[in-house]
Amino acid sequence: MLRAVLRGAIAGAAGTTALDAVTYLDMAVRARPASEIPQKAVETLTEQAGHPVPGDGQARENRLQGLAPLAGIATGVGIGVAAGLLRPVLLRLPTLLGATAIAAAAMAATVLPMARLGLTDPTKWSAADWASDVVPHLAYGLVTYATLRQTAP
Repeated sequence: MLRAVLRGAIAGAAGTTALDAVTYLDMAVRARPASEIPQKAVETLTEQAGHPVPGDGQARENRLQGLAPLAGIATGVGIGVAAGLLRPVLLRLPTLLGATAIAAAAMAATVLPMARLGLTDPTKWSAADWASDVVPHLAYGLVTYATLRQTAP
């Protein structure tokens, strides 16, 4: 089981790198700003947990800017661990289906909590908004799946 967890963590880290690369490429090509929603999610969740991010003004903002990507990395590695535990099942699926399942899990793990917190409403997203979220998650799913396949038991 430890090997499955480690394989999954490696695959999730590789997938997260792909997701980030596709996201930053999209930002560079379309000159779009980074989303503020991950920072708002960290801020809201830490406050709800009774441990708000410390500091005032720019110091607090800087902490939030660092914590939001760390939360994304943790989510990506966590979904990778789950995929690693499910590896025997996932690798029986055709590549596109397995990668899409992983991508959908990662997208659900990020979008659903943010929607529940009232930070976003996917029903009001434009086509460009959906593309900005779906395409990087598909990259995550493909790289995570491929990495799981290459890390043979």
